Amino acid sequence: MEKHQELLIALRKVIRAIDLHSKHLNKTSGLTSPQLLIMLELDKASGINSSQVAKNVNLSAATVTNILDRLENKSLISRVRDTQDKRKVGLFLTNDGKALLLSAPQALQEHFINKFSSLAQWEQSQLLSSCLLYTSDAADE
Repeated sequence: MEKHQELLIALRKVIRAIDLHSKHLNKTSGLTSPQLLIMLELDKASGINSSQVAKNVNLSAATVTNILDRLENKSLISRVRDTQDKRKVGLFLTNDGKALLLSAPQALQEHFINKFSSLAQWEQSQLLSSCLLYTSDAADE
């Protein structure tokens, strides 16, 4: 089997693992992976604004706004307008949101970080440079 075929198979396995994890997450917690990512971000930086969340999780501002709307409708987060500058809105986990995070499965990223960290430094660098090369090509299209 040629190397490009092996790589494509490996990428399909990664995509499949992400899909299976997302289904498991949704089944056990009622959250999608992006919802969990955003809730974890709010847990780390309570009061953060939506544009900073979008930047931190690498999603568009419009996507984050839609996800925040869904999380707010589920009473998992709250938006609090700044009393001094009404243009600023801070995002906070509600008690229900905090409780859900405690019982939610481990984020796929945490599992990935554990596996990635166990690789030698040169392997980590090689993977990163390969991914950056591909993503920079895709951004040019």
